[in-house]
Amino acid sequence: MIRRRNAVRGLAVTASAVALGTLPVSAQSAAPAAAVVAKAVASGADQVLPGTEVARYDAFDANQGVAVDRRYFYAVDNRTITKHDRRTGEPLLQFAGDEDGPIEHLDSGVVVNGRLYAAHSNYSEYPMESSIEIFDTRTMRHIGTHSFGIYRGSLTWLDHHDGAWWATFANYDRPRNGTQIPYGETYNTQVVKMDDDFQVVQSWTIPKEILDRFEQMSNSGGSWGPDGRLWLTGHDLPEAYVMELPEAGSELRWVATITLPGIQGQGIAWDDARQNSTLWGISRDSSEVLSYRIPVNDIVESGDEPWQVNGPGEFEE
Repeated sequence: MIRRRNAVRGLAVTASAVALGTLPVSAQSAAPAAAVVAKAVASGADQVLPGTEVARYDAFDANQGVAVDRRYFYAVDNRTITKHDRRTGEPLLQFAGDEDGPIEHLDSGVVVNGRLYAAHSNYSEYPMESSIEIFDTRTMRHIGTHSFGIYRGSLTWLDHHDGAWWATFANYDRPRNGTQIPYGETYNTQVVKMDDDFQVVQSWTIPKEILDRFEQMSNSGGSWGPDGRLWLTGHDLPEAYVMELPEAGSELRWVATITLPGIQGQGIAWDDARQNSTLWGISRDSSEVLSYRIPVNDIVESGDEPWQVNGPGEFEE
């Protein structure tokens, strides 16, 4: 049988327990623990929660990312996308681009209304070119495209949320082929919001502390979760970063970090962004698709506004 379901593993993460104040405490120490929580939520690096693996599937195309709907999942490789039965893991249909064809580097995908929208680029060629490639999930035939041409970077993921399209145009500190010049420089990576015509209406940057974790690479995956937050992944690490749009300014706010043992960054997908949904990712090393139960209700945030209004006698000078 292709599918291999693992027993639920309770992952004890001491740092998570400390950050959340979930270690056993006496009644006398309960109040100080609450104070620790209030401080911990100041940074997404301080609040670390474990994802629990609930299913694992063999998937030979699990090299770049995964898309998912209620009945199927779609393993994404550079030129191929394979549709699998979620119940059995059986591969059913595969889109395969020709080696010398226009499909060069599919990076991830999202299913919206029976269509799979895949992020595509010419990585690692330069200058960077990006497009959205569209497939009919029933037949896996290519049915449409939207070209960005030479644009803000290399398109790595795409999602639809709250009536808009969202994506990242990634840039990299990794040198361009045959040179010592960075492939766009990682700090130029942008998360964008787009209208129905894929025109950018707003954009944000990713906090430097997360960019440093990407090292020479960049933001590879993204998906809006059932908690109304944006979940991002890098290129290599087994973790997701829980983000919110900022109250002001242009930098996303880092709320928490979720450990996802078994994956290596890359494209992720929430299956339906509802209360009981699971987060999906891939293992490039083992060519597998994995799904996780995520403790979204345990994510804590301070709720403090980053400003105040001062009256007479309180003015900052």
